[in-house]
Amino acid sequence: MSANSLSPAEAPINPTPAPQKVRADLKHTILSRLWKDKVCRAALIGLSMLYFCALFADVLTPYAMEFNDANVGNAPATLIHIHDDKGELCWPYVYQVRQENDLATYRQTFKEIETTKYPIKLFVKGDSYNLLGLIPMDLHLFGVEPPARIYLLGADMNGRDNFSRLFFGAQKSLTIGFLGLFIAFPIGILYGAIAGYVGGVADNLMMRFAEAVMSIPSFYLLIGLAAILPLGMSSSQRFALITVILSFIGWPGLARVIRGMVLSIREEEFVQAAKSLGMSEIANIIRHVIPQTASYVVIAATLQVPNFILAESGLSLIGLGIQQPDASWGNMLKAAMDQPNELLTQPWLIAPGFLIFFTILCFNSIGDVLRDVLDPKLSGGRG
Repeated sequence: MSANSLSPAEAPINPTPAPQKVRADLKHTILSRLWKDKVCRAALIGLSMLYFCALFADVLTPYAMEFNDANVGNAPATLIHIHDDKGELCWPYVYQVRQENDLATYRQTFKEIETTKYPIKLFVKGDSYNLLGLIPMDLHLFGVEPPARIYLLGADMNGRDNFSRLFFGAQKSLTIGFLGLFIAFPIGILYGAIAGYVGGVADNLMMRFAEAVMSIPSFYLLIGLAAILPLGMSSSQRFALITVILSFIGWPGLARVIRGMVLSIREEEFVQAAKSLGMSEIANIIRHVIPQTASYVVIAATLQVPNFILAESGLSLIGLGIQQPDASWGNMLKAAMDQPNELLTQPWLIAPGFLIFFTILCFNSIGDVLRDVLDPKLSGGRG
């Protein structure tokens, strides 16, 4: 026998990968698959940019959410000039605008006052704010000296900057979905897991209760809640409370799916082994059963967030959600609909609708790829 050969007893044994390493490899595989898909990559980049803009809205915008100048209400987008009087390129600047009323047509017009040029400055001081709610600051990415204004997307009827309000509206419209998930998903997951694991009469009773909750007409319930909520509540508090209440009746659909998955998972050997070793049922459910539903839960979460965003937008659109002067994409669309004659001349007023569409498209694209990655049998041939 060769000197380099080893007996079976002496041969090295490949150790079983540690659970932490397996999870890390799986996480790396999922992330790499998501990034490899071009559509999903674009969606991830797009959502990252949206959430970045929402997080640092105070810094990135020239004006605070509440800022207004009644002298330029309904002003069009500010014209940015890049040529001097000689026609040569120069640093961008704007003119102050003056509102005029056409007595013949009763329409507002705005005329530039070309006596003074106001250069666009970077990192200028303006309205004070607390960065991330903690650090007092007054620095803005760009702006101009008053009395000139820079309204990249025009102003609303109260003279507030539509561009700035898009960023502040994103803070509410993009985060309201996760508020609902943090409430509805834990309830649905645990409820469905218990029902499926216990089975029998308890399962039947729990599912009948879930079906009864599902039968509640959420839209009419929402209208009723909006009518009885205290008048002194701010619009943000009002909508947050409505979202919390609706989340408590929005879990049954998830619970039914989780229950169906648990009915098969509970028969697996590792679950039965834990049960035979004396592990309590609730501990067995939390440690062994629920983690097996993680792939579906992740997919459902990415697809559920758009529903909450649409709910916020729809409620604000009909006047039941976030109210002025607070900004959200929904009530900005409502303000645009209140002046339909301006949409042809100021198409940027529907920018909130475009952002809602783009956000939902991104979440759905990521959810679709996640479904394919976490459940290859549903991949449909995707590479």
